[in-house]
Amino acid sequence: EVQLVESGGGLVQPGGPLRLSCLASGFTFGTMGMSWVRQAPGKGPEWVSAISSDAGLTTYADSVKGRFTISRDNAKNTLYLQMNSLKPEDTALYYCELRHTDYCGRGTQVTVSS
Repeated sequence: EVQLVESGGGLVQPGGPLRLSCLASGFTFGTMGMSWVRQAPGKGPEWVSAISSDAGLTTYADSVKGRFTISRDNAKNTLYLQMNSLKPEDTALYYCELRHTDYCGRGTQVTVSS
């Protein structure tokens, strides 16, 4: 059974950093591309970033480019999202997604507020 469990969310002040993690199980993590997606209150899902299976290719939404960094540790079956210079508009439920499938985690809440 595919399982994706996010962690690391919380309340952070504008300009601060936060690192999200996604622990994967139930499939061969190192062979699959992964994504981060977020959903703000009252809005639809927004794709944030993606990474190839070997981490050789990463892509970002324009809204986070230069501030967020996606990475993975295939030995630990873990996906990461390092978020820097956070803005109030980054407030959302963040969840990881197994690319090209319907599998995603339940998410971790990120709130950026002073």
